[in-house]
Amino acid sequence: MNQLEELKQILKGYQKVAIAYSGGCDSHFLYSVACDTLGKDHVLAILCVGLMMSKEDVKSARALLQDGQYEVIDIDVLSIDSFRYNRKDRCYHCKKMIMSQVIKKAREKGFHYVLDGMNHDDLQVYRPGRKACEELGILSPLTIMDKQTIRQYSKECNIETYQKPANACLATRFPYDTYLSEEKLAKVDRIESLLHDFQVNHVRCRVHENLVRIEAEKKDFVKIINHPTLIDQIKEEGFEYVTLDLSGISSGRFDK
Repeated sequence: MNQLEELKQILKGYQKVAIAYSGGCDSHFLYSVACDTLGKDHVLAILCVGLMMSKEDVKSARALLQDGQYEVIDIDVLSIDSFRYNRKDRCYHCKKMIMSQVIKKAREKGFHYVLDGMNHDDLQVYRPGRKACEELGILSPLTIMDKQTIRQYSKECNIETYQKPANACLATRFPYDTYLSEEKLAKVDRIESLLHDFQVNHVRCRVHENLVRIEAEKKDFVKIINHPTLIDQIKEEGFEYVTLDLSGISSGRFDK
């Protein structure tokens, strides 16, 4: 039995599931396989929307779910002290609040098993939110697979997100212990959206006070360098300096 068949057997054991959904490669793969295995009537996607997500990601997630059943929950992340002050344990407290809301909504709709898209690779890195999910009883069936395997199965199953770049909460663009506001998060969102317009699709804009440091794939460096107006547009967001990180893109940079 391969890992995809193993996943399907796990899902059949649940019979009916709610999925904490972001529209990323992992959660959409899980959602698609669940719908194929259990039927759409037995799968509920729950999308939590707030300042931690880019507007592009929200729009994309809604589009991917248009043919299934889903619920949207608005989350006020700035009401969480650890999020607002970007503490080291921010993700734990934020995830605890979000997943509690997901569980509540799932129960209201008659779904008693709540799943997330955590994969095997996530077990190897700093993920304080994982503890919150464990405490709440969230199930993570994708931990039998690593990211590469999920992408490969997604491609084989014609799931459109197989090449979608990984993204993360917008709070990760700021050093820990930085006070976060709606304005700061919106600036990062706008800058990354601008870079996407220039076909720089896998990107992080890390903010260091009046400097913004762009992390991108090295193959995309020339796209950034050859567009001086792009730098001017970024500076219009209130930054004095714009720099390109020559080491490329890296997840969890502020955890290192």
